[in-house]
Amino acid sequence: MAHRRCLHALSRHATALLSLKTPQPLPLSTPISFKTLTPTTAKRWLKRVPTGEEEIDDVVPDLGREYSLEEKEAEAAAIGYKVVGPLKKSDRVFKRYEPVFAVVQIGSHQFKVSNGDSIFTERLKFCEVNDKLILNKVLMLGSQTQTIIGRPILPDVSVHAVVEEHALDAKVIIFKKKRRKNYRRTKGHRQELTKLRIVDIEGIEKPVKVATAA
Repeated sequence: MAHRRCLHALSRHATALLSLKTPQPLPLSTPISFKTLTPTTAKRWLKRVPTGEEEIDDVVPDLGREYSLEEKEAEAAAIGYKVVGPLKKSDRVFKRYEPVFAVVQIGSHQFKVSNGDSIFTERLKFCEVNDKLILNKVLMLGSQTQTIIGRPILPDVSVHAVVEEHALDAKVIIFKKKRRKNYRRTKGHRQELTKLRIVDIEGIEKPVKVATAA
């Protein structure tokens, strides 16, 4: 008798384990309420979406997808720049300093730049080192004789720049602690940056040097 009881107990345990490993699918006719929705029920429901005779699995976003040329241009324009192309050896883009400044917006940051300045921005996508860029979100221009303010952006005005390098910022330490809970967490973060060299500012009258006779 004891042997039979052991066999019955083992069979019940085996049946319970098999039922846990292979859960029954959720019937399509079962009404679902957000109040009684559990993670397990949600997974079963997503795996059985009624589309006639077919079933559609969960849609997983492709993180490594390739962007088309139009998508690259649209995303770069939303940030505030346009990629012209790689810098050639015959190009003479670097000029002498001119007393003209501009306020440009790249992403969510604004920079006051002049000819020859270098700035660090957050990592810009779709551009490599020695690529020529046009910064088209110009908020203000100024010189010795005039100042032009945009509402909010100035049309037909551009700032030309060259990508010098992609680098990492200094490490920032994030330390979390909860006292009397034996909880301590230390993490580090290095922000990806892009270094730009401003080479020209277009859209404003620049002062002309007049030669004086000795």
